[in-house]
Amino acid sequence: MAAEQQAAEGYFGQFGGSFVPPELQEVLDYLAEQFNTYKDDPTFNEELQYYMREYVGRENPLTYAKHLTEQWGGAKVYLKREDLNHTGSHKINNVVGQILLAKRMGAKRVIAETGAGQHGVATATACAMFGMECVVYMGAEDTRRQALNVFRMELLGAKVVPVEKGQGRLKDAVDEALSDLVANYKTTFYLLGSAVGPHPYPTMVKHFQAIISKESKRQILDKEGRLPDAVIACTGGGSNAIGSFAHYLDEPTVRLIGVEPDQAPSLTQGVPAILHGFKCLVLLDEQGNPKPTYSIAAGLDYPGIGPEHSYLKESGRAEYVTVTNEEVLAAFQELSRTEGIIPALESAHAVAYAKKLAPTLSKDSILIVNLSGRGDKDVEQVFHMLKK
Repeated sequence: MAAEQQAAEGYFGQFGGSFVPPELQEVLDYLAEQFNTYKDDPTFNEELQYYMREYVGRENPLTYAKHLTEQWGGAKVYLKREDLNHTGSHKINNVVGQILLAKRMGAKRVIAETGAGQHGVATATACAMFGMECVVYMGAEDTRRQALNVFRMELLGAKVVPVEKGQGRLKDAVDEALSDLVANYKTTFYLLGSAVGPHPYPTMVKHFQAIISKESKRQILDKEGRLPDAVIACTGGGSNAIGSFAHYLDEPTVRLIGVEPDQAPSLTQGVPAILHGFKCLVLLDEQGNPKPTYSIAAGLDYPGIGPEHSYLKESGRAEYVTVTNEEVLAAFQELSRTEGIIPALESAHAVAYAKKLAPTLSKDSILIVNLSGRGDKDVEQVFHMLKK
């Protein structure tokens, strides 16, 4: 099967697909049909571009991190500033695209899952703007870690449902959102936040997040006259990373590097398995169940990964590495003090690896680090961790 046909059917090599009950498959088939109808529709894209410009605030800068570059030595470091988007992260890119699709499909009720809360905040924001009912599922443990984001969602009119079962984290929130969709698929649009789930979600999320690399590629050519040597992004479910990589996939000179928490290393230690209705690399225990995971960054706390990342790992096109919590906390503080930019803990994973890589490269090398979000949501958590 040709790669294009495979992707159109929701497969990336052996990964992806749709393993769901028949009634839900009908809903997903209709969603795929509507997405394929509208993604190239001029009127849809004109409206999408309007909201990206006037509401999200794109395009955002590709900032040269002069002080970090000098401090680390070696490669020039550029930061793609998704932290400057409305609501504070890359999540809004995908949310605006999907909410415009939901509107055209006549949806009145929108559900979402969230880990760090940024996707939930973005979804609640868009639902408020378009006058839709919004329900957000969030692991109970994450509601405690990200209490400020819970309040933001409620302020925006969303109902936040804490999920107590399991570890009370992102995987459990996805479980509940999928259960809601199965029960209410006739009236509900599931606005999935990461490049995971059954087809067409990974393809759809990549399509809307690819704006990150579309911009960064043009920006780096304007600034440096050439492509970067590497693009670095954190990986949890994989949406900011696949968006950062998308327009470089066919550029073999550009290294694509995903950075995982060392306590949730789906890509570095996972095995092929089915999770949440799709096949990907999953961390499994001895009984074949998804392993408990942990990350100080709630948005990276997932035992699987998007199917395209699984394929990029297996094919060797992208490389995936891990960093420790200590390295992440150090990077969080260093970027704050050195460049005056407080990153999300998720984004600090990418910064932590860039700190290791930059000094090993020559001074004419170029790194782009995707700064997927800002750290307002994490400041209180980091305060308590550093006090300990």
